[in-house]
Amino acid sequence: MFHVTERLLLRPAWPEDADALLRAIADEGVVRNLASAPWPYLPRHAHEFVMRNTEPFYPRFLITLPTPSGSEIVGCIGMDPDENGQTELGYWIAQPYWGRGFATEAARGVLEVARLLGHQRIEAGHFTDNPASGRVLRKIGFVPTGKIVPRHSRGRGSDAPCALYRLHLSDETLMPLQAA
Repeated sequence: MFHVTERLLLRPAWPEDADALLRAIADEGVVRNLASAPWPYLPRHAHEFVMRNTEPFYPRFLITLPTPSGSEIVGCIGMDPDENGQTELGYWIAQPYWGRGFATEAARGVLEVARLLGHQRIEAGHFTDNPASGRVLRKIGFVPTGKIVPRHSRGRGSDAPCALYRLHLSDETLMPLQAA
């Protein structure tokens, strides 16, 4: 599955993406904000990631920025079932692309896909020492649940407090996903 936003192409990862993926994510400042990525992030982890099968109902995308010579990997975004069977949004952006609105744009695109796939409710969270991710979630319509729970981060090698958010895709009061 592919999805095009104003500036980005969201696409599946392919085996030939492993080296570029490694260069984008092999940064402790990125990995420490993720629950499932290990640190250090090694070539074998990138290879395993690009070879993973995904379920059509839970797509995962590389966030790519088209360039005159091809494209650059900006990050990754996708939906997965969580341990409670709910749909969870997760994403990361490589440090050179922080602060440029790519996480917000990619997340809006994935929410468009989620609606098309029939998802009704999406959950998300961010480690409390990563408030930028919380700002992204609020911009795209997520509402804090008021819960902060310990969540394991493989990159940190320990639990860290995680603020939880929820979004009902059928809520008519949501701001349009195309809004800037």
